[in-house]
Amino acid sequence: MTTPQPIPESLAGAHAWARSQPWLSRFTLMNRILLAMAFIPTGLVKATGNRFTILPVTDPVGFFFEAMYQTGPWWHFIGFSQIAAAVMLLVPATATVGAILALPIAVSIFLITWGVGFHNTVYIGAGMVVSVTYLLCWDADRIWNAASMVLGRRSSPALLAGAHIVEKLGWGLGGATGLALFMVTRGFVPNSWIRGLLLVGVGSVGLVVVGWLAGAWRSRTDTA
Repeated sequence: MTTPQPIPESLAGAHAWARSQPWLSRFTLMNRILLAMAFIPTGLVKATGNRFTILPVTDPVGFFFEAMYQTGPWWHFIGFSQIAAAVMLLVPATATVGAILALPIAVSIFLITWGVGFHNTVYIGAGMVVSVTYLLCWDADRIWNAASMVLGRRSSPALLAGAHIVEKLGWGLGGATGLALFMVTRGFVPNSWIRGLLLVGVGSVGLVVVGWLAGAWRSRTDTA
């Protein structure tokens, strides 16, 4: 079983000092509360299926949020995610997980408000990102330990570890061909390539089948 690794010594001293400061503890609590105050009301709006703004669709901001609202399930999911992050931030046992969950939410809010020109709200979004980043630094030891346990584990065995080389070639060629076909739909690969790519795709399926049969035959003869 992999044991958690301590935070690097170059950071351990500063982290320990910060954790020992009573005023920083209170500042951390304030950040968690403020983020929860920001996430819960806006999250409830989305989770209960209400619109976020009354701006008309002729306004870029109103158009964007109306489009998100019309997605339905996605709109609800965003709201429930914000509420979940807020609740976890307020519970000491789950505050670290709450900060991790809050990071993509805060970054998304900042990028959206910046991208659509949501006036001064972009500064609030930037403040959220800074606040969440601070909370992640506050819990750096927990995050580091968890990451060291996950990344320190042995990787699972390759799915095609014992497969014939021909089958491996078929899977690789098929994956590359499929990717190229999807690139055609986005204009990154010429349409004139489609017929050739389809032929290569059929060939890759043949290689997979031949390689699988060859591997099965080899295994049978080795155990005979």
